[in-house]
Amino acid sequence: MTTVIGWDLGGANIKLACLEAGRVTLVVQVPCPIKQDPTKFDLSVGEALALVSSPALHAVTMTGELSDVFADRKEGVAYLVGLMQKATAGERLLIYGGRAGFLDPEEAARRILDVASANWHASAMFVARHCGEGLLVDVGTTTTDLVPFRSGMPAAKAYTDGERLTEGELIYAGVVRTPVMAIAQDASFQGRTQRIAGERFATMADVFRLTGDLPPDADPYLTADQRGKSAGESAARLARMLGRDASEAPLSAWADLARFFAERQLASLEEAARTLCMRERVDPEAPVIGAGCGRFLAKRLAQALARPYRDFAELIDAAPEVREMAARCTPAVAVALLAAE
Repeated sequence: MTTVIGWDLGGANIKLACLEAGRVTLVVQVPCPIKQDPTKFDLSVGEALALVSSPALHAVTMTGELSDVFADRKEGVAYLVGLMQKATAGERLLIYGGRAGFLDPEEAARRILDVASANWHASAMFVARHCGEGLLVDVGTTTTDLVPFRSGMPAAKAYTDGERLTEGELIYAGVVRTPVMAIAQDASFQGRTQRIAGERFATMADVFRLTGDLPPDADPYLTADQRGKSAGESAARLARMLGRDASEAPLSAWADLARFFAERQLASLEEAARTLCMRERVDPEAPVIGAGCGRFLAKRLAQALARPYRDFAELIDAAPEVREMAARCTPAVAVALLAAE
């Protein structure tokens, strides 16, 4: 049986999932080099491709066309499709077009709006087919997808990123790269409320390191100040958001502050999720399906909504050692499984 390789080409990293006889056997995430040049994608794709064997069917979805190394989405889609054509020369290549299904490379380059940032649709389509009804919550490093599904199909009203932001189906906040100032403009600290700095002094990775939630390998990126990732260094960055030094309070106080920001983020997700579930009349007993490196937030969201929780890893046949990465790299896994059907 043909090996199927699913690709999710993101602006910050490349995710790859290898499917053998319907079983996920390998999942990797390769960070893109920090350079203002589209060849950063070439380097990461090459590194990931070296980990798999030929021949294979390659199924590709993407969000990297939004990277600011491209003038617009049209240029981004064309570049990434062309890159994959070169990288997989001689092997079958399908580009996921979401509502348009799988497309050959030539057609994909013409159907920009179908192909651009369609990775959420691949995840939602796979989950909907397997669970019937519920809410997919994919919390990644940068964004959160909230996709209701009913009768075995996604029930999203929107499709493009702009439309999804309008409908509340895309929240541009994740658990790693998001600046803390995007989550709140004020904070409660030692019994007082104060404004916070409108600067990228700290990210949500600092917050979730201090709460103890973030998996150690979920943050391969440089910190805001390019220093280390210890609890003390994360506290120092968080303190700077309040115009303070970490030495002004014990580490426990900064951990309390981190919990404040974590609760603010969860509250924002809960508000959006309740609106979507009410809009689509999702059965109260239907589950929240958690995906992404921040699915610990999806689990808490399920509790807040009084809904059962299921992990994406439960829905797939995967080698035990790759289950965690499979759940973090849901679109790559989903697009491979859809292509294999």
